[in-house]
Amino acid sequence: MMHLAVLAVAALPLWGQLPAVTLQTLDGRSVRADTLHNGGRPMVVNFWATWCKPCLVELATLHKLYPQWQAETGVKILAISIDDARTSAKVAPLIRARKWQFDVYLDPNSELRRAMNVADIPHSFVLDGSGRIVWQHQAYSPGDEERLYAVLKELARSDTLQPTETK
Repeated sequence: MMHLAVLAVAALPLWGQLPAVTLQTLDGRSVRADTLHNGGRPMVVNFWATWCKPCLVELATLHKLYPQWQAETGVKILAISIDDARTSAKVAPLIRARKWQFDVYLDPNSELRRAMNVADIPHSFVLDGSGRIVWQHQAYSPGDEERLYAVLKELARSDTLQPTETK
């Protein structure tokens, strides 16, 4: 059985939900991050930007795998764009053109990015059904999605995972 890791980073506390910061939907509505959930199922929170090539490759890969992963694990992927005022207008057209089915939010002031201590992108977090961070990964290389999938499958097999250490 795979041993899952959780954050042990002092600057990023473990919490029962995402931090209470404001995000924007693609249609301009405000949404508090701490209200986002997946009904007791795991979530992937992926930080990305339109100008980040590895981010786009990773999200394209996740798009292909998402239907299978949803069927097997119930996962929801939240794609959090950190594009600023100069590039945020490109987010919605890019999502539509690529037909990505993720829940996409804008973090134009980097409030969620700062609250989750994200320095570089792409950066993904896996939250268990209780909203606890149980895994994170920074950067993307082909094959990294297999590690993510293994974490999701493990979460689907166990109702409650106990935090351990960073991997």
